[in-house]
Amino acid sequence: MRRSLGLTDAVFVGLGSMIGAGVFAVFAPAAAAAGSALLVSLVVAGVIACCNALSSAWLAARYPQSGGTYVYGRERLGRVWGDLAGWAFVLGKTASCAAMALTVGAYAGAPKTVAVAAIVALTVLNLTGVQKSALVTRIIVVAVLLVLVLTTVTAREAVQPAEFLPTGILPAAALLFFAFAGYARVATLGEEVREPARTIPRAVVISLAITLVVYAVVALVALRALGSELAVSTLADVSPSLAPVIRVGACLAALGSLLSLQLGVSRTALAMARDRRLPGVLADLRVAEIATGAVAIALVLTVDVTRAIVFSSFCVLLYYAIANASAWTLGRRLVPAIGLVGCLTLAVAVVWQL
Repeated sequence: MRRSLGLTDAVFVGLGSMIGAGVFAVFAPAAAAAGSALLVSLVVAGVIACCNALSSAWLAARYPQSGGTYVYGRERLGRVWGDLAGWAFVLGKTASCAAMALTVGAYAGAPKTVAVAAIVALTVLNLTGVQKSALVTRIIVVAVLLVLVLTTVTAREAVQPAEFLPTGILPAAALLFFAFAGYARVATLGEEVREPARTIPRAVVISLAITLVVYAVVALVALRALGSELAVSTLADVSPSLAPVIRVGACLAALGSLLSLQLGVSRTALAMARDRRLPGVLADLRVAEIATGAVAIALVLTVDVTRAIVFSSFCVLLYYAIANASAWTLGRRLVPAIGLVGCLTLAVAVVWQL
């Protein structure tokens, strides 16, 4: 495939896959679990995400190919672990596609119909080439960040203090991890990035750092504005005067995440098809993109947002556990160890949500 993505494109692919999911999809259920300890849960999820990001960056520099941890697990741990990572990614991220499409539909007032239309539209966009998809992602990210800045500036004053529920910190962190899980999306585009050994690690770290700052600021403002009401509210309630604008921003953010997710899933499916772990017809990128959209539509018609997020979080935590185990074999110990233990701990915590 043609290497057409530079550092800026790669960073925006990572941002587009994270910010929409985190701000508009999981803050409320995470706040319901953690209360005023939401920021603690955010730090826990962020630390584990940082470890995963570094492990993924080191591996991506060594193996700049499409497929991400599917390739890393196969090369460093063996075929079985690579297959497990590939299936975890494809299943988990296809569920994420459904969750983001349903989020777009919910904010638009027609969940199923709009969700299906969004998947179809973005699948058609992906078929026109990754460069156009990256450009659209960049525009969406800029628009969403502008909406978030306006939201924090115009936020209302607190109505009541949030309750502190320490027993909910880990379940909340497990849910919030869903919001960070796109930082290594660019690693799955390894064959389409210029100078991958240099660009991919830098893009992963930069996009995660920006997202961490955005999440921390928004979480702090939301807690101050809504208190314990955050558990049953949306970000639009933080600034009632800008509610219509925030809803539009939520739709754009979810669309950006959906676009990036479809890119990542189709590339991993392609890599697995090349190795005959999926039907050989998926080794054609266009077929893989169409198949990804079709499966996402099927999920939209059969699941709800919460179940899709929980299932996706569990699968992606397993995926990154394998990434950390793979990075361990590179001779780097501390960061992969923290990431591995953290991923397995949060995987157990997220199962508790079922």
